[in-house]
Amino acid sequence: MKPILRFHGAAHGVTGSCYELETGTRRLLIDCGLFQGSKSEKALNYGDFPFDPASIDAVILTHAHIDHSGLLPKLVRHGFDGAIYATSATIDLCSVMLPDSAHIQEMEVENLNRRNAQRGKPLVSPIYTMQDATACMTQFRPVAYTVWTTIADGVRARFWNAGHLLGSASVEVEIDQAGGPLRMLFSGDIGPGHKLFQTDPEAPSGIDYLICESTYGDRDRPEVTREARRNLLGVEVRRAANAAGPLIIPSFAVERTQELLVDLFLLAKSGDIPAATPIFVDSPLATRASAIFERHASDIVDGDILRQALNSRNIRFTETVEQSKGINRLVGFFIVIAASGMCDAGRIRHHLKANLWRRNATVMLAGYQSQGSLGRILLDGAARVRIQGDEVDVKAHIGQFDLYSGHADASELVSWVKKCSPIRQTIFLTHGEEAGLAGLRMRLANASFRDASVVLPLIDDAYELGPTGSRQVDLNRPRRLHPEKVARLDWHNDLSRLLIDITESVNAVADERGRAAIIRRLRRALKSSA
Repeated sequence: MKPILRFHGAAHGVTGSCYELETGTRRLLIDCGLFQGSKSEKALNYGDFPFDPASIDAVILTHAHIDHSGLLPKLVRHGFDGAIYATSATIDLCSVMLPDSAHIQEMEVENLNRRNAQRGKPLVSPIYTMQDATACMTQFRPVAYTVWTTIADGVRARFWNAGHLLGSASVEVEIDQAGGPLRMLFSGDIGPGHKLFQTDPEAPSGIDYLICESTYGDRDRPEVTREARRNLLGVEVRRAANAAGPLIIPSFAVERTQELLVDLFLLAKSGDIPAATPIFVDSPLATRASAIFERHASDIVDGDILRQALNSRNIRFTETVEQSKGINRLVGFFIVIAASGMCDAGRIRHHLKANLWRRNATVMLAGYQSQGSLGRILLDGAARVRIQGDEVDVKAHIGQFDLYSGHADASELVSWVKKCSPIRQTIFLTHGEEAGLAGLRMRLANASFRDASVVLPLIDDAYELGPTGSRQVDLNRPRRLHPEKVARLDWHNDLSRLLIDITESVNAVADERGRAAIIRRLRRALKSSA
């Protein structure tokens, strides 16, 4: 039997990374990530896997980010008992990130169930629990970079530094075949140039199949050095300080937060921003992740500066809910860094709720914002948003500072793919929205990759991998989500916008009679559609 590769996530979207590789005698997963973004995509986290977890022999994990690792506890909960192969640093990060993910789910489900009980709606259960996350960690097995590791009978893997995150890897997989081994490379997430803590990404050459991310496949970021990026950050911080209000930075808790802390520390040290500026890291996960980064400081670039930043007097790590709430009682200029980076969960939503309506507040989005996320809605210019059931006016200055992205841009991706040449068969482009996929495909064609076909798989697509090319199979297997609903605004986004529009229309009418007329028309419309 020829190997079959199935794309169960990160297909025309940037979350839920999960690839199933069937070799004939073994079934493997590369990544098993959480879906983020719209309600429609998040619903996939609660549904059944498109495979039997007990049938999976092993998992290969490229890195610890939740969109790549976040469903591993659920996988174990539903019967997977094999090994999870990852670098030592990835295992360390997962040991805090997966329990944190479970805690967030338990807390959010508890709050949701409180509202559901009040409204007479059925109660829901979390995707998994802290107990599941703890159990999952016992199945991790550490691997070293550039060393072949036997994953299963006839299957070997070799990890290459992807330059994206502490412990991140691109994974080369070799499958024994009658005519010689079939070689595949899963990019994971590829890091950019001038990454503060990481060296440039590595890659093997001469492979049969490449599965490559395309997050920024349609754009080139400005060429900036680390010093230039720091100076530009200083401009943004001083602008917020001049407004005499808080600077709120939604940030991924792992590595993005630590990079920001180093540059803010150096800016304060040089006097480019007020030296006594209070900087609050309001994320228990970021606090625990920072401790792991400090432990691995000798393994990363500028680790000594990171140690100094983490121990700076004006950087304060908050743990309790009471400490978090106390931040928003402050006045004047201060900085809050809180997760999540796309504003979809965690404490950042409380800070946004408390500050978006303030004209002197600044929200600086420091990374990619997927379609349907609150961060993307803010970035697209919403005048009012709904957070935890409440409507909030957006009067704060909303900006994006994308120079801290952990992803390579289009030119860097093409350069990395060139390192892998020759690519003898198919390049599968994943982990990108429509523009990123189309942009990278065009650039690869212009870069003379015409010998290798470029395929843009949809969610749950399957391809048979032969020695002379790939062929789509399982064409009649149902998809869990229609492709047109991936990385799109969905009914929940539309409903939130409608509720805001209704409130604004009713409030805009000066007299009670006019308001009553609007409400009557709405009721008639609802009755006629029932």
